[in-house]
Amino acid sequence: MAFEALLAEYEARRAKALAGGGEKKYAKRKAAGVWNARERLAYLVDKDSFLESGLFGSSGVYPEQEDETQTDGKLAGFGKIDGRDVCLVANDFTVKGASTSATNSKKIAHMKRAATERGMPFVTLGESTGARLPDAMGSRGMGLLLGNDNTQFRRLRETPMCAAAFGPSFGSSTWLMCQADFAVMHKSATVAVSSPGLVSMALGEKVDAADLGGWRLHAEVTGLVDQVADKEEEALDAIKRFLSYLPSHCMEAPPDASVPAGSGADMDKVFAILPESRTQVYDMKRVIKCIVDQDTLFELKPRFGKSAVTALARLGGKSVGIVANNPLHRGGALDGDACRKIVDFLVLCDSFNVPLVLLTDTPGFQIGTEAEKNGAPGKIMNFMNAMTLLTVPRLSVIIRKSYGRAYVCMGGGRHSDDVSAWPTAEVSFMSPEFATKIVHGVGAGEPGYEEALANIRKGSDVWGLAAVYAAQSVIRPEQTRDHLIRMLDIYKLRMTKGVGQHLMRAWPTSY
Repeated sequence: MAFEALLAEYEARRAKALAGGGEKKYAKRKAAGVWNARERLAYLVDKDSFLESGLFGSSGVYPEQEDETQTDGKLAGFGKIDGRDVCLVANDFTVKGASTSATNSKKIAHMKRAATERGMPFVTLGESTGARLPDAMGSRGMGLLLGNDNTQFRRLRETPMCAAAFGPSFGSSTWLMCQADFAVMHKSATVAVSSPGLVSMALGEKVDAADLGGWRLHAEVTGLVDQVADKEEEALDAIKRFLSYLPSHCMEAPPDASVPAGSGADMDKVFAILPESRTQVYDMKRVIKCIVDQDTLFELKPRFGKSAVTALARLGGKSVGIVANNPLHRGGALDGDACRKIVDFLVLCDSFNVPLVLLTDTPGFQIGTEAEKNGAPGKIMNFMNAMTLLTVPRLSVIIRKSYGRAYVCMGGGRHSDDVSAWPTAEVSFMSPEFATKIVHGVGAGEPGYEEALANIRKGSDVWGLAAVYAAQSVIRPEQTRDHLIRMLDIYKLRMTKGVGQHLMRAWPTSY
């Protein structure tokens, strides 16, 4: 009988914990079309694979709040995504606004530790009000909540980390977005250090949530998020897809996939995408889609630093990272945001053993007073530093223009294992038009300009690059896909089974 009573108590406590903030709060969310934490987890992980950790957690600072702090507002546990084990944390906003406390901080720390020590991706689904008050107030609260900060911050990229933000996502939800290798933001989310209410009190003025931390701000201005989603399932699908390109941990190669039917079918049309006029713009993404496996292009930060494209994809079933200039924006000139975006991506790929393909068509780096105010020299050198630290295979294809320092940053010289070029490639220190004015003192429309321009441009063509073996191959455009697939096989990391040296694994995730 005593055992039956204990089991009855167990079932009652379990039911109460699973009920979260209660039926009324869940019904209100459902009526508003907002998923709850368990619905998000159920959609994200493989069916019946979630194993919860800390179901019976509650407030450790105020035991009298045990009845109102079920799971302490954060669900934690293990699950499988496409058959691979992952560690997960999902905020339950119906319990104290999923505010951060001493107990649920331990849950996050435990999941991070298990992910790192056992080689599993870590996924967090954020929606929170920030630190729990009054738990965090005073020296005792600070000591309990923030005293073990080594559990809160990420030291190295050892396993992939993904974060999503839904609705209000302040405090820890924002910190975790900043730490993630992949951050996706639902358009309902506000990602910020503090809530609009607290900011308004501090500043004495009304602050709009969208201006403070809305999706447009972080997708287009700060570059904090990699993708935005209209629907909850889109955000969760993005996490699944991102992880599909990466290994479970840094000491293994990315998984292979089958090659979709129709891959490479448009390679005979790729040259037609390039305008005959060297000054006319085009969308480099059309070229990329022809080259990579069908429907595998997964772009990161598409609204930020738009003169560069950074994307995961597959070539012949192998995961690759694509870095490309996009002449559709700024003519392909790289500004500070584009440099930062590329560096973030290079660090990701090198940390998780993803080979890189660079497609070049750029007149160089953006110049002028605004560029200098934006710290262009430092960001360009960060780009250069990152290129010198890469240890994964790097293949470069010069499509059209490659001028100045950008030639080196985009894989020229020894910054690639193999450099190939289309017959349309031209490489020089600067645009031939500017060089003609500087060298010959004549500009467009002046006598002798066309002849001087033709002479300078002739020295910029691909054949000079090939003659000095700075381009190992000059290829027909339609051969690009097959050439890259073959080069990826040639330059793969055989002796370490596809694992690089990870020289940038401690590079900041947000700067």
